[in-house]
Amino acid sequence: MDTAKVDQIKACYARDQREDPQAVNPGDIPWRYEAITPQWMTHILCKDHPGAEVVAVRLDVPDSGTSNRRRIFIDYNEAGHTAGLPRSVFCKATVDLLNRLLLSTSALLSETTFYNQIRPQLAIEAPKALLAVYDPLSFASIVMLEDLGDSVTFCNHHTQMTRERVQDQLATLATLHGHFYRSPQLDAELGHMFRYDDRFAALDRDHDFKSMCDAGLLAAAEVVPARLMARAGEVWPATLRASARHGELPLTITHGDVHLKNWYVTRDGRMGLSDWQVTSKGHWSRDVAYTISTALTVDQRRAWEKDLLAYYLDAFAAAGGEAVPFEEAWLNYRQQLLTTLAWWTMTLTPGDDLPDMQPRDITLDFIGRIATAIDDLDALDSLR
Repeated sequence: MDTAKVDQIKACYARDQREDPQAVNPGDIPWRYEAITPQWMTHILCKDHPGAEVVAVRLDVPDSGTSNRRRIFIDYNEAGHTAGLPRSVFCKATVDLLNRLLLSTSALLSETTFYNQIRPQLAIEAPKALLAVYDPLSFASIVMLEDLGDSVTFCNHHTQMTRERVQDQLATLATLHGHFYRSPQLDAELGHMFRYDDRFAALDRDHDFKSMCDAGLLAAAEVVPARLMARAGEVWPATLRASARHGELPLTITHGDVHLKNWYVTRDGRMGLSDWQVTSKGHWSRDVAYTISTALTVDQRRAWEKDLLAYYLDAFAAAGGEAVPFEEAWLNYRQQLLTTLAWWTMTLTPGDDLPDMQPRDITLDFIGRIATAIDDLDALDSLR
């Protein structure tokens, strides 16, 4: 990472620790959750309800990974109660220095852009933001979302996925990808958005992506097929070629981190997609490969993946994309499994300048699923 930028973020963080500014006015960005005041929350939640005020805020337990997450419970005056304002919200912020450094590379710009500009255009099951802001100097940030609370069930690697649920995931992605496929918005109002291949390059430049991925593959040897493990030295060069190939393909808006933990199931059985902090301009194939390879057990994927890809292609064309020949899509799908694997080998062995992003058991499970798909489909040889 640019030394001057790192020094700037560290200096701002030290200032925040020293001065402990409180978030009071509408434009303030709380540097830590404890800096949130009822006055600030009143500006955010009561602006359309004259007379309503927040009188107290209470913080739930911390939950940190790539970002620092917190549920906040809210008490109102009588006017606020009468207006039926939300009694809780779910927030993502950059409270810790390592999170500011990691997400400064582009993630804060990506997530705030998604909630402020992209989300309003989409009829999909995804959270809605009450506020999404960041400071481009300190990289303090907060995304305040409607609290889905007990109304949904978030998935994990133990979630029992059916074919219908995966089809619903792919329909959501097709809506996103089809709406923005080759859109003039990508060069206009969304021109500031990062491309996926640029994000990949930034990770390697700023955080030594290669070393983390190489170390993660070796550390995951217990779940990686022996045939692929024997070719471990070929994985990173093939990943570079897959990322370069991705950069040559037609662009749309992609989620970028569609592993199963970022999906939830609504009370009526719909699949919803959360955590949009690495939203990028990119090709649809990586989201599709990433979703299928992490959502399904190995046996499910082997049985369903070709039919699921065909299902996605039909939905993508219907949503504004284009008709893509299956064999072309299948090649792109196989190749982008390599860039998917890199996201998780990095997660298993993050560098000293990155936070611990996921529990080890989940990380190993996803690496095993993705690596087996790479081995099954000879993805290494698809990039020669």
